[in-house]
Amino acid sequence: MKIVVCIKQVPDTNEVKLDPVTNTLIREGVPSIINHDDKSGIEAALQLKEKVGGTVTVVCMGPPQADVALREALAMGCDEAVLVSAREFGGSDTYATATIIAAALKKIGYDLVITGRQAIDGDTAQVGPQIAENLHIPQVSYAEEINVEGDKVIVKRQYEDRYHIIEVKTPCLLTALQELAVPRYMHARGVVEAYEKEIKVLGFEELKDSLVLEHIGLKGSPTNVFKSFTKQAKGQGTLHADLSVDEAVQVIIDKLEERHII
Repeated sequence: MKIVVCIKQVPDTNEVKLDPVTNTLIREGVPSIINHDDKSGIEAALQLKEKVGGTVTVVCMGPPQADVALREALAMGCDEAVLVSAREFGGSDTYATATIIAAALKKIGYDLVITGRQAIDGDTAQVGPQIAENLHIPQVSYAEEINVEGDKVIVKRQYEDRYHIIEVKTPCLLTALQELAVPRYMHARGVVEAYEKEIKVLGFEELKDSLVLEHIGLKGSPTNVFKSFTKQAKGQGTLHADLSVDEAVQVIIDKLEERHII
């Protein structure tokens, strides 16, 4: 089985800052990490490889420095790494990004594609499903458990107040929850080997047969970010102490009426 995991290098949200003038993320000086859901997807792929055999290829679309994220995945145990990078891809929204990654996957080949549910810097949860639509393959989102039986993948899918057990044939795409698997640590030998391996780069020239320039990059992105802002801290609420039950109920009712909720 050829498993391909799509990952994204994202800024560590514990240290994210916003430019007060442009309202965009300040990435300079902020450490980058592999997106959490994507890293769980890597671990799930490695566990499947150990159970049923095959290979794990990790793919990342981004600038040249995304090489670091790919080598971390190699150090975890992935067999191959592919960087999808070109100036023409810059400024792509989820639609354009999915179009580009799908073109790369067609060139690489796959039986099972795993992506993270969503990225911590955008939180759209759109790229994985859009890749599947571009590839015309079935998809299962919010995967919390994966098992493979022959050419079938059995997925336990998280759904609000219950679970779905879904059986799908390969080729297919799954989006992974962080709860899917606990990522393993890199080991010293893996780190050394990761920096000895070659990372294949796919640019616009390599993918142009499957892409239309007007449908990628900033020009081909139908959406754009109008404004970004940090979550504002709330002020301390009003504390009502030493109230009887009836008095407490009346305070709540008064507040709900004041806000026209009731």
